[in-house]
Amino acid sequence: MGPVSEPIRPARRGRLARSAAAFAVLLGLASYVAVHQMTGSKGTPRCSVGSGENRYEFTPEQASNAATISAVGTTRGLPERAVTIALATALQESALRNIEHGDRDSLGLFQQRPSMGWGTPAQIMDPVYSAGKFYEGLEKVRGYSRLPLTVAAQKVQKSGFPQAYAKHEPDATLLAAALTGRAPAALTCTANETEGRPGDPELVRTELVRAFGEKAAPRAVTGGPSAGRSAAEPPVLVVPVRAAEGAEAARDADGADGADGADERRGWELAQWAVARADALRITEVVYGGRVWRAGEAAGGWSVSPGAAAGSAETVRIRLAR
Repeated sequence: MGPVSEPIRPARRGRLARSAAAFAVLLGLASYVAVHQMTGSKGTPRCSVGSGENRYEFTPEQASNAATISAVGTTRGLPERAVTIALATALQESALRNIEHGDRDSLGLFQQRPSMGWGTPAQIMDPVYSAGKFYEGLEKVRGYSRLPLTVAAQKVQKSGFPQAYAKHEPDATLLAAALTGRAPAALTCTANETEGRPGDPELVRTELVRAFGEKAAPRAVTGGPSAGRSAAEPPVLVVPVRAAEGAEAARDADGADGADGADERRGWELAQWAVARADALRITEVVYGGRVWRAGEAAGGWSVSPGAAAGSAETVRIRLAR
């Protein structure tokens, strides 16, 4: 017969194993909570949508990422509901910040994991790519537009906390209405018009095409040294307004009034994308639909401009810092 202590060793090992497993679960939960606390809005919000109690305030960084998520969705011909689901998911997973950390190997706006086949770390850290991968998964969910938002998001994300998406639906709905163009002049931002580097027309063109496709490529760039004029004259990009392929049908389902309604909505989508990305791309003025947004305006909103009305229905004019 062996020592008395021998028979109790397996039980002790079992307790140790259970304790280690419980500790791992608690560590994972603590990591998840810490990430979502750290990814809250930082700095003073300078962008907003909505009004009164039905209002969401957020930073230019968050606005830029939200605009990219929306643009990728509508360019795929998806309805506003898909954009709302994507924005609510990113609000929960990263607070709309493109973060380089998370639970285990999770990264980016949607906290996608390279080890789970979402892509390489570099790909996942590209907001256009990561948004596209989210929509790719969402499109495989049958009837996602009729499902509760938490259910639709969870079928893509496989999160350990699926009900958390629900609390972001009101804010995501406001953002989606503005960024898809259904709510004209709804997105307001303030930006510093004087500090920082000059705007780069080629960078703005690249970002427009990456988000919206070649049809959003500017028709012309006026002003600036690249146009053979004085460098003191700020560059202005003239962006055509036309519904993307597949977008008109999707927007008719959202309530757009035929081709004219789809084009007007597209114009406001492009215009408010430019406002949302103003800080990142050094945009100082956006003109569309007889209204103008200027970076230097204290309220950061849209104003009626008689000089902006002529010919502005078919193009969005984006002025850059010089």
